[in-house]
Amino acid sequence: MNNDSSAEFHGELDRRSFLEQALAILAGAGATTMTGYSSAEEPPAYRPAPKGATLRFFPGFEAIRVQTSQAVINGVVGGSGPPLLLLHGWPQTHVEWYIVAPMLAKHFTVIATDLRGYGDSSKPLDGNNHEGYSKRATARDQIEVMQQLGFNRFGVVGHDRGGRVGHRMALDSPEKVTRLAVIDIVPTYKLYTDVTKEFATVYYHWFLLIQPAPLPETLLANSAEFFLRTWPFRGLIPSVITDETFAEYLRFFQDPATLHAMCEDYRAGATIDLEHDKVDLITKV
Repeated sequence: MNNDSSAEFHGELDRRSFLEQALAILAGAGATTMTGYSSAEEPPAYRPAPKGATLRFFPGFEAIRVQTSQAVINGVVGGSGPPLLLLHGWPQTHVEWYIVAPMLAKHFTVIATDLRGYGDSSKPLDGNNHEGYSKRATARDQIEVMQQLGFNRFGVVGHDRGGRVGHRMALDSPEKVTRLAVIDIVPTYKLYTDVTKEFATVYYHWFLLIQPAPLPETLLANSAEFFLRTWPFRGLIPSVITDETFAEYLRFFQDPATLHAMCEDYRAGATIDLEHDKVDLITKV
């Protein structure tokens, strides 16, 4: 190797070494600054918007923020008649119901809440085996909210993640649930135990969000608006999801604490929720 070739060779090594070190630094930064926490630390605390911040979506409703035994649950209440609890899906909040809630309020006392970890509800700790975000814990929050509002028995409508919470609520506390409507779900246990290529292709986010922190949190945080617009809200803005409601969802999707809680919801779905569901395989709703 002549001197020129040697210099070029060592120069390439130096550049490669520099790039490797730079990538390592960026990777390390991604685990801390991009999401605001590292996998060895607790996620950052979330500072909720003032109570009633979403009332512009629910004219005539009242804001609620209820302290339960394990969380603070945010939401709205309106109407009169039999109590009806509305539970939203991912990656939404109780604002999901802003069109139908006023219609239902003509016949029911409507309570629309943010699930724990979502919206302006608090973000409890992960717990062992993600039990802090199990559907059992999330359902318990909502039962306690309804009790504090004076309702020991009530109807439940759940969409997506909220449908899974409603399903668990009906299994654990059938005496509380007068009627249950679940929208857009097949039971989680069934889906995870009969995975098909078609399911994995369409619901790839299930397998992304259950990865250890902070991988999915970091990826989503760095492309929050692009991700929401491209999937799952592709083609829905502004015809179905208005610009104002999208901005509300994006507000939370850009928050590190909420992103972590959302991922914990899915991690619980792939761990402790399966254990609970397996015990209840023969239980009918």
